[in-house]
Amino acid sequence: MTPKAVYDTNIIISAALSPSGIPSSLLALAVDGTVQLYVSLAILEEYTEVLRRPKFELSEEVITNLMRSITEAAVLVHPSRTISASPDQSDNRFLECAQEAGAEYVVTGNKRHFPFPEFEGINIVSPAEFARILME
Repeated sequence: MTPKAVYDTNIIISAALSPSGIPSSLLALAVDGTVQLYVSLAILEEYTEVLRRPKFELSEEVITNLMRSITEAAVLVHPSRTISASPDQSDNRFLECAQEAGAEYVVTGNKRHFPFPEFEGINIVSPAEFARILME
């Protein structure tokens, strides 16, 4: 069965900045369909906005190609519920997307904003934990 996941923005940024890292491998697995990635419009907007931050020095071409790969691979969902479980309000969008999609995982490099191991049956895991799960 294909694992269903939502990737936090830090996974996308790490994948863009470090092509040899675990987040890049996880993104490749989503693009090739090994992992079913879910996104919402709010998540796509956040990915794009953060990728465009000057400190990351990513070209518009790199950002466009990355976002195209993500939108072609991911299933777009429209969350019907507002969640306020994370102390960082924008991180709740990832929980809302995962909940609407019936995803099993939210993958994040920032567990500080997800101070719980799971939310309503959705496992909150680090990139390394998710990579381990995929290898089982």
